[in-house]
Amino acid sequence: MRMTKRRDQAKIAFSGIIHVHFVIVTMLDSLVTAFRTLSNLPVPGRGTESYSSTLYGFVIVGLTLGSILFAEAWGLHLLFSGHWPEAAAFLVMLTGIWLTRGLHLDGLADFGDGFWGGYDRERTLAIMKDTRLGAFGVISLVMLLLGKWIVLVRLFEVNGLIWIISAFVISRAMMVELIVSLPYAREEGTAGPFIAGANLKHRISALLVAAILLYLLNGIPGLILMVIIWGLTRLFGLWCLRRVGGITGDLLGTCCELSETLALCSAVAYLSISLPV
Repeated sequence: MRMTKRRDQAKIAFSGIIHVHFVIVTMLDSLVTAFRTLSNLPVPGRGTESYSSTLYGFVIVGLTLGSILFAEAWGLHLLFSGHWPEAAAFLVMLTGIWLTRGLHLDGLADFGDGFWGGYDRERTLAIMKDTRLGAFGVISLVMLLLGKWIVLVRLFEVNGLIWIISAFVISRAMMVELIVSLPYAREEGTAGPFIAGANLKHRISALLVAAILLYLLNGIPGLILMVIIWGLTRLFGLWCLRRVGGITGDLLGTCCELSETLALCSAVAYLSISLPV
């Protein structure tokens, strides 16, 4: 009886180990695909074909990218002794573009062309799918990059570089928010597999992990910032729903860039108000 009981316990323990190993491997594979999708980082691993499972890793990717840029920004701040924030901000922004392959900026350009050049759903989606860059796309890119550079310069001036990490965490969490809450606007496309299997668990996980990170990084102001950007993201999502019937890969990229820049702007406003007169 004792031997049988021990064998049963050993089987249960072994099954538990196998299950834990499977879960860890699955999570790592999903994280690998998340990094390969959202960044230019050479991440080893086999990845996963369950694209919706990568949504668990979006916030981690944002944390990683933001941390890299924060480290670069801090190094440049020390290198220039705080006397050339304009050049430091430009280099940080350039590194951010390289780290993401300009993927989200490409979506922003398509958004600009489609939403301002199209007058109905079909025309808007067709313009956004066109690989050619139009005047509205150029204007969108110039305005956003200029705005991001301005707020980065100000972050160097007020010693608020830690908010770079927060902005990247928030923006990737907001992508998950739209992926889960909105339907896919096209019949097929690159973002379709990510949206198809998205569910409430992905949404709760992304928002919860982002909230914990923001509290650790910035305290209560970080949580307030997340709520503000979440509200603006929901408004953007409603606009997309009314205009094209849902979300696309280009609109997710636009959401990422806009929420990231708005988070940086909000951080600058908060830090500027908090500075002693």
